[in-house]
Amino acid sequence: MIEQVRWRKSDRSGAQSNCVEVSHNLDAVRDSKCPDGLLNVDVGTLLESVRNGRFDH
Repeated sequence: MIEQVRWRKSDRSGAQSNCVEVSHNLDAVRDSKCPDGLLNVDVGTLLESVRNGRFDH
């Protein structure tokens, strides 16, 4: 049986917002505008960068 991937996004994202979603087990990332495609990123590095404020404006 193939397990279906569960996705989540930030609570701060609105219903119509374009955002990045992360798989529930943190091993994949996708663009909410293109749910059939996956982004080629290292999720651990991405999360560390977010935690360190790299993407804050």
